[in-house]
Amino acid sequence: MNFVQKSSGLSVSPRQSLRQVLNAGSGPLSARQLHPVFQEDQWRQVRLDIDPQTKPDVVGSITDMSGLFPLEHFDAIWSSHSLEHLYPHEVPLALSEFRRILRPDGFALITSPDLEAIATVLLAQGLNHVAYTSPMGPITPHDMIFGHSDSIACGKLYMAHNTGFTCTVLGQLLLDAGFPVVLAKGQRFDLWALAFMEKADMAAIQYELKGAGLDMFDDAECPIDALDSTR
Repeated sequence: MNFVQKSSGLSVSPRQSLRQVLNAGSGPLSARQLHPVFQEDQWRQVRLDIDPQTKPDVVGSITDMSGLFPLEHFDAIWSSHSLEHLYPHEVPLALSEFRRILRPDGFALITSPDLEAIATVLLAQGLNHVAYTSPMGPITPHDMIFGHSDSIACGKLYMAHNTGFTCTVLGQLLLDAGFPVVLAKGQRFDLWALAFMEKADMAAIQYELKGAGLDMFDDAECPIDALDSTR
């Protein structure tokens, strides 16, 4: 677990009875479902995607949501395997937009392929080794790095990956976007990043996530690394 912090003195804010989460880059309803922490009886989902064929609630790009959502509009953002489809210069734009539309006690939960874990398999087994099987079929290091090959071959060019991340890189990008505290960890072939706004109740959010199956607490097996936010 990487723990990165740029400022202290976070305060606790009361939560609303019904919170609102943006599913940023939602894809079709059959894909990129909400994390279990966003229970239907507690959260209202708004689906955003650049592809109108996915039938999102709002059509648009996560790199510029200025004409779509006002300042401090959402309690949380869920970004599942969407950032890697952007070009490197677009990622800071998207993360800055995440911060802009989050409420002061909100948080962003982000998952993306973990290039370090993928590279380990690639070096040991090769680029086309089947690492696991998903509902889309066998997944190789090539798929995880460059995007799902069969989907791209069928003309779904938006499935291509244009950038990638390690824990340290994604954590630093979130700090650079203005999030004061970020937790990041690798789990199998995925990165998980939890970025808090200034007034977020960090412990309460971490306990909610742990109850939903994602442990973002620090422990003895996950050493704490401080990242210099001025780099």
